[in-house]
Amino acid sequence: MVYVLYGVEPFFIKKELEKIKQENHITELNISKYDFEPNLLDLIIEDANTVSLFSDNKLIIVENANFLANNTKKSGNDCDLSSLEEYLNHMNPDTHLILINDKISMTKKICKLLKKVGVVKECTNHMNLQSVAKELLEGYKVDYDVLQLLVNRANNISLLEQECIKLKLYKLDEKVITKEDVMELVTKNIDLDIFKLIDMIIKKNKSSAIEIYHEMLKYNEEPIKILILLANQFRLMFQAKTLRSKGYTEQDIAKQLDVHPYPVKLALEKSRSYPSEMLLLLIHRLSDIDLQIKKGEVEKELALELFILGL
Repeated sequence: MVYVLYGVEPFFIKKELEKIKQENHITELNISKYDFEPNLLDLIIEDANTVSLFSDNKLIIVENANFLANNTKKSGNDCDLSSLEEYLNHMNPDTHLILINDKISMTKKICKLLKKVGVVKECTNHMNLQSVAKELLEGYKVDYDVLQLLVNRANNISLLEQECIKLKLYKLDEKVITKEDVMELVTKNIDLDIFKLIDMIIKKNKSSAIEIYHEMLKYNEEPIKILILLANQFRLMFQAKTLRSKGYTEQDIAKQLDVHPYPVKLALEKSRSYPSEMLLLLIHRLSDIDLQIKKGEVEKELALELFILGL
């Protein structure tokens, strides 16, 4: 059997992988994993055709199978797929081949063939973060207000998954998670506030930007840290926007910039409305402020406030 799993959120892809493994009773000994490169395709096909030494069923997972997406630079689309097409027409019944990518293009010949002979599934879910947290903490007693606090502090699925693992290990014996546990173990993720602040800065909504900034200071966020996060997010938005204009996919951009795909996804979404020139100007202004703080020319708490007021 062949499966195509696609989507930008690894959490849901992992869930689908686990489901396939359980349904087919596949153990870790019978799993091969590849990070796709064109020169590995023949090896992958050879592996798919080889009988497992340990079981009747084997599973081959191919990540970053970017030949499934539209033709773009560095996407592997110049790869000769004839061997894969041949395999799909004469598949090994004992092999489960799983191709994973962030997106696919159903106009491509290979994707049409994969849909015809296998399963093509988008791994997404409309569950809210609280529902995801509740599922991740299954077997533990967690009140509604504790879940709410948890998702407020860990505000994306990847981070939420990591924090839930940490909480479960911490309360392994009691199986009860409290607000105190969340406050002690889960560091507030201010990325969401940063994007709110970015929106207000670009829209030149000074009063709202100042309000968000003061709220972040109430959480004892260090002004220098906020400045660095702002500069990094503007830089990521600028870089992602530039690479997207050159035809790179989200996955390509994440690899090129060596960052997780989720921040790239957010940066691309936010950068659509903002000219590159504006993003570059804000990066330079924040660099100047950083230098002024280091020279002692302005107090760090006041520096960002003056930056906002000067928009």
